[in-house]
Amino acid sequence: MFSARILRFAALAVALGAVALSALAEVPEAARQAIEAGLKRHLSGEKIVAVLATPLDDIYQVRLEGSRFIYANGAGTHMIAGELYSFGGSELVNLSDRERASIRQRGLRKLNVDDAIVFAPKSRPKAILNVFTDVDCGYCRLFHQQVPALVEQGVEVRYLAFPRSGPDSSGHAKLVTAWCADDPQKTLTALKNDEAVEINICKDNPVDAQYALGAEFGVRGTPSLVLMDGTMIPGYKPVEELLVLLGL
Repeated sequence: MFSARILRFAALAVALGAVALSALAEVPEAARQAIEAGLKRHLSGEKIVAVLATPLDDIYQVRLEGSRFIYANGAGTHMIAGELYSFGGSELVNLSDRERASIRQRGLRKLNVDDAIVFAPKSRPKAILNVFTDVDCGYCRLFHQQVPALVEQGVEVRYLAFPRSGPDSSGHAKLVTAWCADDPQKTLTALKNDEAVEINICKDNPVDAQYALGAEFGVRGTPSLVLMDGTMIPGYKPVEELLVLLGL
């Protein structure tokens, strides 16, 4: 870690208006270089994705892979590990979470829906739920059992692949098999029901890209549910709770 004094907080609160950090002013190049140089010396192996301004003078948000953030001063001599909050208005707002949601929202806008395995209502959907899934996890299977009930309530479920054990695992091969199938919905359902399905690896499947997207979004386990506004809901939730979260 830094040879200079390091400040660690569970949360950093600031009495300033809540704004999306990515929408703030450009970071001075001298500050960017100093921060990157300082962090590379002490956080070996970590990739710096972006350096963004914050509402605080001379404090910058450093985005690491997996939508993880730390905060550093412009001289690159001090850093803060924790969340950045605004409490200047009537509510306490987590600006770090807001930026994570913005990252996910931008990623979802770029997503090709044809690359997802979609369970959709016959009429125009009332809400869309993006679900990073594996085929072997118990809660993924439990969630899948309630997909028909969600669809009946007007929810479009878009499955995205996230093999928990990584790209060289049996789970990865099963997910590729589902995405390569002539009937992806049927095959994914069979795999989640623990039925025997012949492995089928086709070229140009989107599983690795979706796995990388999940890592960028900060997915740590499955199922991980992402709303279209970028809000992430980790873990299994029953239908009743999901409908409330979706505003239905």
